[in-house]
Amino acid sequence: MKNSRRSFITKSIMAGAGLGVVSAYGNEYETAINKTSKLSAPADLKITDVKCAYIRGGSGLFVKIHTNQGIWGCGEGADAVPGTYGLVKMFGRMLKDKSPLNVHRLFEDIRKAGFFRGAQSGMYVAVLSAVETALWDLAGKALDLPVYQLLGGKFRDKVRVYMDTALYQFRLPKPEDFATSAKEAVDMGFNAVKFDLDQGNDPNKYDYYNWTASPAELQRMYDQMAATREAVGPNIDICADMHGRYDAVTGMKVAKMLEPLGLMWLEEPIPAENVDAYKQITASTSTPICAGENHYLAYDFREMLEKGAVNIIMPDLQKVGGLGEGQRIANLANLYYTPFAPHMVASYLGAMASAHVCASVPNFMILEWQIYFHKNPMFQEIVDFDGPMVENGFITVSNKPGIGVEINEEGMKKYAVEGVPFFE
Repeated sequence: MKNSRRSFITKSIMAGAGLGVVSAYGNEYETAINKTSKLSAPADLKITDVKCAYIRGGSGLFVKIHTNQGIWGCGEGADAVPGTYGLVKMFGRMLKDKSPLNVHRLFEDIRKAGFFRGAQSGMYVAVLSAVETALWDLAGKALDLPVYQLLGGKFRDKVRVYMDTALYQFRLPKPEDFATSAKEAVDMGFNAVKFDLDQGNDPNKYDYYNWTASPAELQRMYDQMAATREAVGPNIDICADMHGRYDAVTGMKVAKMLEPLGLMWLEEPIPAENVDAYKQITASTSTPICAGENHYLAYDFREMLEKGAVNIIMPDLQKVGGLGEGQRIANLANLYYTPFAPHMVASYLGAMASAHVCASVPNFMILEWQIYFHKNPMFQEIVDFDGPMVENGFITVSNKPGIGVEINEEGMKKYAVEGVPFFE
Protein backbone atom coordinates (compact mmCIF):
# COMPACT_ATOMS: atom_id res chain seq x y z
CA MET A 1 0.00 0.00 0.00
CA LYS A 2 2.72 2.47 0.99
CA ASN A 3 4.77 1.69 -2.09
CA SER A 4 1.72 2.11 -4.32
CA ARG A 5 0.84 5.41 -2.65
CA ARG A 6 4.40 6.62 -3.10
CA SER A 7 4.36 5.69 -6.79
CA PHE A 8 1.11 7.56 -7.33
CA ILE A 9 2.36 10.71 -5.58
CA THR A 10 5.69 10.61 -7.43
CA LYS A 11 3.91 10.43 -10.79
CA SER A 12 1.60 13.27 -9.75
CA ILE A 13 4.57 15.42 -8.78
CA MET A 14 6.25 14.79 -12.12
CA ALA A 15 3.06 15.65 -13.93
CA GLY A 16 2.62 18.76 -11.80
CA ALA A 17 6.14 19.89 -12.58
CA GLY A 18 5.23 19.88 -16.26
CA LEU A 19 2.26 22.13 -15.47
CA GLY A 20 4.35 24.60 -13.49
CA VAL A 21 3.25 23.42 -10.02
CA VAL A 22 5.58 24.63 -7.23
CA SER A 23 8.09 21.81 -6.76
CA ALA A 24 8.92 22.52 -3.08
CA TYR A 25 5.65 20.94 -2.00
CA GLY A 26 6.44 17.76 -3.87
CA ASN A 27 9.98 17.60 -2.46
CA GLU A 28 8.73 17.92 1.12
CA TYR A 29 6.18 15.21 0.57
CA GLU A 30 8.79 12.94 -1.00
CA THR A 31 11.12 13.53 1.96
CA ALA A 32 8.36 12.66 4.42
CA ILE A 33 7.58 9.47 2.55
CA ASN A 34 11.24 8.47 2.54
CA LYS A 35 11.33 8.85 6.31
CA THR A 36 8.35 6.57 6.77
CA SER A 37 9.03 2.93 7.58
CA LYS A 38 8.37 0.65 4.62
CA LEU A 39 7.92 -2.37 6.88
CA SER A 40 4.52 -4.00 6.96
CA ALA A 41 2.06 -2.95 9.63
CA PRO A 42 3.03 -3.81 13.22
CA ALA A 43 0.00 -6.10 13.34
CA ASP A 44 1.83 -8.38 10.91
CA LEU A 45 4.95 -8.61 13.08
CA LYS A 46 5.66 -12.18 14.22
CA ILE A 47 8.39 -13.80 16.29
CA THR A 48 10.42 -16.27 14.26
CA ASP A 49 13.21 -17.32 16.65
CA VAL A 50 14.74 -16.78 20.08
CA LYS A 51 18.52 -17.17 20.38
CA CYS A 52 20.88 -16.68 23.29
CA ALA A 53 24.49 -16.57 24.48
CA TYR A 54 26.24 -16.72 27.86
CA ILE A 55 29.29 -14.97 29.27
CA ARG A 56 30.88 -14.55 32.72
CA GLY A 57 30.95 -18.27 33.43
CA GLY A 58 27.29 -18.59 32.58
CA SER A 59 26.02 -15.93 35.00
CA GLY A 60 25.35 -13.46 32.18
CA LEU A 61 22.57 -14.41 29.74
CA PHE A 62 21.85 -12.43 26.55
CA VAL A 63 18.69 -13.11 24.56
CA LYS A 64 17.91 -12.00 21.02
CA ILE A 65 14.36 -12.31 19.66
CA HIS A 66 14.03 -12.29 15.85
CA THR A 67 10.97 -11.47 13.72
CA ASN A 68 9.65 -11.85 10.18
CA GLN A 69 10.41 -8.18 9.46
CA GLY A 70 14.10 -8.21 10.32
CA ILE A 71 13.56 -6.32 13.61
CA TRP A 72 15.06 -7.90 16.71
CA GLY A 73 14.99 -7.25 20.43
CA CYS A 74 17.73 -7.78 23.03
CA GLY A 75 17.46 -8.60 26.72
CA GLU A 76 19.70 -9.69 29.57
CA GLY A 77 19.38 -11.96 32.60
CA ALA A 78 21.84 -12.08 35.49
CA ASP A 79 22.99 -14.29 38.38
CA ALA A 80 20.27 -16.97 38.44
CA VAL A 81 20.80 -18.10 34.84
CA PRO A 82 23.67 -20.66 34.61
CA GLY A 83 22.72 -23.82 32.72
CA THR A 84 19.45 -22.43 31.37
CA TYR A 85 19.97 -22.79 27.60
CA GLY A 86 17.16 -25.35 27.36
CA LEU A 87 14.82 -23.03 29.23
CA VAL A 88 15.49 -20.21 26.76
CA LYS A 89 14.74 -22.50 23.84
CA MET A 90 11.54 -23.73 25.51
CA PHE A 91 10.36 -20.13 25.94
CA GLY A 92 11.31 -19.52 22.31
CA ARG A 93 9.04 -22.32 21.14
CA MET A 94 6.20 -20.80 23.17
CA LEU A 95 6.75 -17.40 21.55
CA LYS A 96 7.13 -18.49 17.94
CA ASP A 97 4.62 -16.94 15.51
CA LYS A 98 3.25 -14.64 18.24
CA SER A 99 3.17 -10.84 18.02
CA PRO A 100 5.95 -9.39 20.21
CA LEU A 101 3.85 -6.28 20.84
CA ASN A 102 1.68 -8.07 23.42
CA VAL A 103 4.47 -7.96 26.01
CA HIS A 104 2.35 -8.35 29.16
CA ARG A 105 0.28 -11.14 27.62
CA LEU A 106 3.35 -13.11 26.51
CA PHE A 107 4.93 -12.65 29.94
CA GLU A 108 1.78 -13.98 31.59
CA ASP A 109 1.52 -16.89 29.14
CA ILE A 110 5.04 -18.06 29.98
CA ARG A 111 4.64 -17.47 33.72
CA LYS A 112 1.35 -19.34 33.97
CA ALA A 113 2.71 -22.19 31.85
CA GLY A 114 5.38 -22.69 34.52
CA PHE A 115 3.23 -23.01 37.65
CA PHE A 116 4.56 -26.56 38.14
CA ARG A 117 7.99 -25.88 36.62
CA GLY A 118 9.31 -23.40 39.18
CA ALA A 119 7.82 -20.17 37.80
CA GLN A 120 7.58 -18.64 41.27
CA SER A 121 11.26 -17.68 41.49
CA GLY A 122 14.82 -18.59 40.56
CA MET A 123 16.07 -19.55 37.12
CA TYR A 124 12.64 -19.68 35.50
CA VAL A 125 11.93 -16.05 36.42
CA ALA A 126 15.49 -14.86 35.68
CA VAL A 127 15.35 -16.25 32.14
CA LEU A 128 11.85 -14.85 31.72
CA SER A 129 13.31 -11.46 32.74
CA ALA A 130 15.75 -11.58 29.80
CA VAL A 131 13.02 -12.62 27.37
CA GLU A 132 10.55 -10.01 28.63
CA THR A 133 13.17 -7.27 28.34
CA ALA A 134 13.93 -8.31 24.76
CA LEU A 135 10.21 -8.05 23.98
CA TRP A 136 10.12 -4.44 25.22
CA ASP A 137 13.19 -3.64 23.13
CA LEU A 138 11.60 -5.22 20.07
CA ALA A 139 8.26 -3.46 20.59
CA GLY A 140 10.01 -0.12 20.96
CA LYS A 141 11.89 -0.61 17.71
CA ALA A 142 8.75 -1.70 15.86
CA LEU A 143 6.78 1.31 17.10
CA ASP A 144 9.72 3.74 16.92
CA LEU A 145 9.50 4.58 20.62
CA PRO A 146 11.92 4.30 23.56
CA VAL A 147 10.97 1.75 26.22
CA TYR A 148 10.21 4.40 28.85
CA GLN A 149 7.49 5.76 26.53
CA LEU A 150 5.94 2.30 26.23
CA LEU A 151 5.96 2.16 30.04
CA GLY A 152 3.88 5.34 30.22
CA GLY A 153 6.46 8.10 29.91
CA LYS A 154 9.20 9.43 32.16
CA PHE A 155 9.53 11.46 35.33
CA ARG A 156 13.21 12.25 34.70
CA ASP A 157 15.73 12.39 31.86
CA LYS A 158 18.66 11.08 33.92
CA VAL A 159 18.89 8.44 36.63
CA ARG A 160 21.31 8.70 39.52
CA VAL A 161 23.65 5.78 40.14
CA TYR A 162 25.92 4.74 42.99
CA MET A 163 29.33 3.19 42.50
CA ASP A 164 29.78 -0.36 43.75
CA THR A 165 33.51 -0.24 44.36
CA ALA A 166 34.05 -4.02 44.29
CA LEU A 167 36.54 -3.73 47.13
CA TYR A 168 35.94 -7.37 47.92
CA GLN A 169 36.50 -8.51 51.47
CA PHE A 170 38.30 -11.73 50.53
CA ARG A 171 41.29 -9.48 49.82
CA LEU A 172 41.21 -8.38 53.48
CA PRO A 173 41.16 -4.64 52.73
CA LYS A 174 42.12 -2.22 55.48
CA PRO A 175 40.18 0.94 56.45
CA GLU A 176 42.62 3.05 54.43
CA ASP A 177 41.76 0.97 51.34
CA PHE A 178 38.11 1.87 51.86
CA ALA A 179 39.03 5.54 52.09
CA THR A 180 41.13 5.43 48.93
CA SER A 181 38.47 3.58 46.94
CA ALA A 182 35.73 5.97 48.08
CA LYS A 183 37.74 9.03 47.10
CA GLU A 184 38.48 7.47 43.70
CA ALA A 185 34.74 7.07 43.06
CA VAL A 186 34.03 10.66 44.11
CA ASP A 187 36.84 11.89 41.86
CA MET A 188 35.13 10.05 39.00
CA GLY A 189 32.00 12.12 39.59
CA PHE A 190 29.89 9.78 41.74
CA ASN A 191 28.11 11.11 44.82
CA ALA A 192 27.22 7.73 46.27
CA VAL A 193 29.36 4.62 46.93
CA LYS A 194 28.83 1.09 48.25
CA PHE A 195 31.15 -1.35 50.03
CA ASP A 196 30.92 -4.98 51.16
CA LEU A 197 31.18 -5.81 54.85
CA ASP A 198 30.81 -9.60 54.81
CA GLN A 199 34.14 -11.39 55.03
CA GLY A 200 34.20 -15.19 55.05
CA ASN A 201 37.95 -15.36 55.60
CA ASP A 202 38.12 -12.80 58.38
CA PRO A 203 40.71 -14.26 60.81
CA ASN A 204 38.51 -13.12 63.70
CA LYS A 205 35.55 -15.31 62.70
CA TYR A 206 34.60 -18.06 65.13
CA ASP A 207 34.28 -20.47 62.19
CA TYR A 208 33.27 -20.29 58.54
CA TYR A 209 29.72 -21.53 59.12
CA ASN A 210 28.95 -19.39 62.16
CA TRP A 211 27.60 -16.06 60.95
CA THR A 212 27.38 -14.45 64.34
CA ALA A 213 30.01 -11.73 64.07
CA SER A 214 32.68 -11.59 66.77
CA PRO A 215 33.50 -8.29 68.54
CA ALA A 216 36.66 -8.00 66.43
CA GLU A 217 34.63 -8.46 63.23
CA LEU A 218 32.22 -5.76 64.32
CA GLN A 219 35.12 -3.41 65.04
CA ARG A 220 36.59 -4.15 61.62
CA MET A 221 33.28 -3.28 59.92
CA TYR A 222 32.93 -0.06 61.84
CA ASP A 223 36.51 1.03 61.19
CA GLN A 224 36.13 0.41 57.45
CA MET A 225 32.93 2.43 57.14
CA ALA A 226 34.17 5.18 59.47
CA ALA A 227 37.24 5.59 57.26
CA THR A 228 34.93 5.89 54.26
CA ARG A 229 32.83 8.59 55.88
CA GLU A 230 35.90 10.53 56.99
CA ALA A 231 37.36 10.33 53.46
CA VAL A 232 34.32 11.65 51.58
CA GLY A 233 32.72 13.94 54.13
CA PRO A 234 29.05 14.34 55.07
CA ASN A 235 27.58 15.10 51.63
CA ILE A 236 28.37 11.81 49.87
CA ASP A 237 26.00 8.87 50.32
CA ILE A 238 27.62 5.65 51.51
CA CYS A 239 26.03 2.25 51.92
CA ALA A 240 27.18 -1.18 53.06
CA ASP A 241 26.28 -4.66 51.80
CA MET A 242 26.31 -7.78 54.02
CA HIS A 243 25.07 -10.17 51.26
CA GLY A 244 22.63 -11.95 53.56
CA ARG A 245 25.42 -13.79 55.36
CA TYR A 246 24.74 -12.96 59.01
CA ASP A 247 22.14 -13.72 61.64
CA ALA A 248 19.53 -11.31 62.97
CA VAL A 249 21.51 -10.54 66.14
CA THR A 250 24.51 -9.44 64.10
CA GLY A 251 22.28 -7.52 61.70
CA MET A 252 20.86 -5.50 64.59
CA LYS A 253 24.29 -4.88 66.10
CA VAL A 254 25.81 -3.67 62.83
CA ALA A 255 22.85 -1.43 62.00
CA LYS A 256 22.95 0.17 65.45
CA MET A 257 26.73 0.52 65.44
CA LEU A 258 26.73 2.34 62.09
CA GLU A 259 24.00 4.84 63.00
CA PRO A 260 26.45 7.72 63.70
CA LEU A 261 27.86 7.40 60.16
CA GLY A 262 24.56 8.26 58.46
CA LEU A 263 24.48 5.44 55.88
CA MET A 264 22.21 5.64 52.86
CA TRP A 265 21.38 2.04 53.76
CA LEU A 266 22.58 -1.27 55.19
CA GLU A 267 21.92 -3.96 52.60
CA GLU A 268 20.73 -7.52 53.24
CA PRO A 269 22.23 -8.20 56.69
CA ILE A 270 20.36 -11.54 56.73
CA PRO A 271 19.10 -13.95 54.03
CA ALA A 272 16.06 -12.99 51.99
CA GLU A 273 13.53 -15.56 53.17
CA ASN A 274 12.48 -14.38 56.65
CA VAL A 275 10.43 -11.19 56.36
CA ASP A 276 9.67 -11.04 60.08
CA ALA A 277 13.37 -11.13 60.96
CA TYR A 278 13.92 -8.20 58.59
CA LYS A 279 11.13 -6.31 60.30
CA GLN A 280 12.82 -6.93 63.67
CA ILE A 281 16.10 -5.45 62.44
CA THR A 282 14.44 -2.49 60.72
CA ALA A 283 12.46 -1.63 63.84
CA SER A 284 15.61 -1.69 65.98
CA THR A 285 17.61 1.03 64.20
CA SER A 286 17.59 4.39 62.47
CA THR A 287 19.96 3.00 59.81
CA PRO A 288 17.79 2.38 56.70
CA ILE A 289 17.58 -1.33 55.82
CA CYS A 290 17.49 -2.31 52.14
CA ALA A 291 16.72 -5.70 50.56
CA GLY A 292 15.16 -7.32 47.50
CA GLU A 293 17.83 -8.49 45.06
CA ASN A 294 17.00 -12.10 45.92
CA HIS A 295 13.25 -11.70 45.73
CA TYR A 296 11.24 -12.61 42.64
CA LEU A 297 8.11 -11.13 41.07
CA ALA A 298 5.85 -8.59 42.73
CA TYR A 299 4.36 -11.30 44.95
CA ASP A 300 7.63 -11.57 46.88
CA PHE A 301 7.56 -7.85 47.69
CA ARG A 302 3.97 -7.66 48.87
CA GLU A 303 4.57 -9.02 52.37
CA MET A 304 7.77 -7.01 52.82
CA LEU A 305 5.92 -3.81 52.05
CA GLU A 306 2.77 -4.63 54.00
CA LYS A 307 4.78 -5.38 57.14
CA GLY A 308 7.24 -2.52 56.75
CA ALA A 309 10.05 -5.09 56.85
CA VAL A 310 12.55 -2.84 55.05
CA ASN A 311 12.95 0.88 54.38
CA ILE A 312 14.12 0.58 50.75
CA ILE A 313 13.52 -2.11 48.13
CA MET A 314 16.09 -3.15 45.55
CA PRO A 315 14.73 -5.66 43.01
CA ASP A 316 17.18 -6.80 40.34
CA LEU A 317 15.40 -6.14 37.05
CA GLN A 318 17.55 -8.75 35.28
CA LYS A 319 16.10 -11.51 37.47
CA VAL A 320 12.94 -10.25 39.22
CA GLY A 321 10.72 -10.74 36.16
CA GLY A 322 11.77 -8.00 33.79
CA LEU A 323 10.95 -4.38 33.12
CA GLY A 324 7.17 -4.51 33.36
CA GLU A 325 7.39 -6.47 36.61
CA GLY A 326 9.99 -4.02 37.91
CA GLN A 327 7.61 -1.14 37.26
CA ARG A 328 4.77 -3.01 39.01
CA ILE A 329 6.99 -3.53 42.05
CA ALA A 330 7.99 0.13 42.10
CA ASN A 331 4.39 1.26 41.86
CA LEU A 332 3.41 -1.14 44.63
CA ALA A 333 6.20 0.26 46.82
CA ASN A 334 5.04 3.78 46.05
CA LEU A 335 1.76 3.04 47.82
CA TYR A 336 3.83 2.50 50.99
CA TYR A 337 6.07 5.56 50.35
CA THR A 338 9.01 3.18 49.96
CA PRO A 339 11.94 4.16 47.71
CA PHE A 340 12.86 2.00 44.71
CA ALA A 341 16.63 1.46 44.27
CA PRO A 342 17.26 -1.42 41.83
CA HIS A 343 20.16 -3.81 42.17
CA MET A 344 22.16 -4.08 38.91
CA VAL A 345 25.10 -6.37 38.15
CA ALA A 346 24.57 -6.70 34.39
CA SER A 347 26.14 -5.15 31.29
CA TYR A 348 25.30 -1.71 29.89
CA LEU A 349 22.34 -3.32 28.10
CA GLY A 350 20.91 -4.25 31.50
CA ALA A 351 21.88 -0.91 33.01
CA MET A 352 20.07 1.08 30.31
CA ALA A 353 17.06 -1.25 30.40
CA SER A 354 16.88 -0.64 34.16
CA ALA A 355 17.25 3.10 33.59
CA HIS A 356 14.08 3.13 31.46
CA VAL A 357 12.13 1.69 34.40
CA CYS A 358 13.79 4.06 36.87
CA ALA A 359 12.77 6.99 34.69
CA SER A 360 9.17 5.77 34.50
CA VAL A 361 8.31 5.68 38.22
CA PRO A 362 8.00 8.51 40.76
CA ASN A 363 9.65 6.81 43.74
CA PHE A 364 12.99 6.02 42.11
CA MET A 365 15.90 6.62 44.49
CA ILE A 366 19.15 5.40 42.90
CA LEU A 367 20.44 2.58 40.64
CA GLU A 368 23.49 0.40 41.15
CA TRP A 369 26.56 0.96 38.95
CA GLN A 370 29.69 -1.18 38.82
CA ILE A 371 33.39 -0.24 38.78
CA TYR A 372 33.92 -2.94 36.14
CA PHE A 373 32.37 -0.66 33.52
CA HIS A 374 35.47 1.51 33.91
CA LYS A 375 38.15 -1.14 34.46
CA ASN A 376 37.17 -4.21 32.42
CA PRO A 377 37.28 -3.67 28.61
CA MET A 378 34.84 -6.54 28.07
CA PHE A 379 31.95 -4.34 29.13
CA GLN A 380 32.76 -1.84 26.39
CA GLU A 381 33.21 -4.55 23.76
CA ILE A 382 30.04 -6.61 24.20
CA VAL A 383 27.54 -3.81 23.47
CA ASP A 384 27.07 -0.94 21.02
CA PHE A 385 25.75 2.38 22.31
CA ASP A 386 25.85 6.13 21.73
CA GLY A 387 27.62 8.64 23.97
CA PRO A 388 29.27 8.03 27.33
CA MET A 389 27.90 5.31 29.57
CA VAL A 390 27.68 7.57 32.60
CA GLU A 391 28.44 11.22 33.39
CA ASN A 392 28.91 12.72 36.85
CA GLY A 393 27.06 9.87 38.52
CA PHE A 394 24.04 9.86 36.17
CA ILE A 395 22.90 7.74 33.20
CA THR A 396 21.10 9.73 30.52
CA VAL A 397 18.09 7.66 29.48
CA SER A 398 18.25 6.80 25.78
CA ASN A 399 15.65 8.34 23.45
CA LYS A 400 16.37 5.80 20.71
CA PRO A 401 13.68 3.25 19.83
CA GLY A 402 13.71 0.32 22.23
CA ILE A 403 16.33 0.18 24.97
CA GLY A 404 18.92 2.12 22.98
CA VAL A 405 21.78 -0.34 23.51
CA GLU A 406 22.56 -3.27 21.19
CA ILE A 407 24.36 -6.57 21.68
CA ASN A 408 27.71 -6.70 19.86
CA GLU A 409 27.88 -10.37 18.92
CA GLU A 410 31.41 -10.17 17.52
CA GLY A 411 32.68 -8.41 20.63
CA MET A 412 30.91 -10.91 22.87
CA LYS A 413 32.08 -14.03 21.04
CA LYS A 414 35.53 -14.18 22.65
CA TYR A 415 33.93 -14.10 26.11
CA ALA A 416 31.36 -16.81 25.36
CA VAL A 417 31.05 -19.80 27.68
CA GLU A 418 32.78 -22.81 26.16
CA GLY A 419 30.55 -25.70 25.22
CA VAL A 420 27.33 -23.64 25.18
CA PRO A 421 25.70 -22.64 21.84
CA PHE A 422 26.36 -19.01 20.93
CA PHE A 423 23.26 -17.29 19.49
CA GLU A 424 22.14 -20.52 17.87
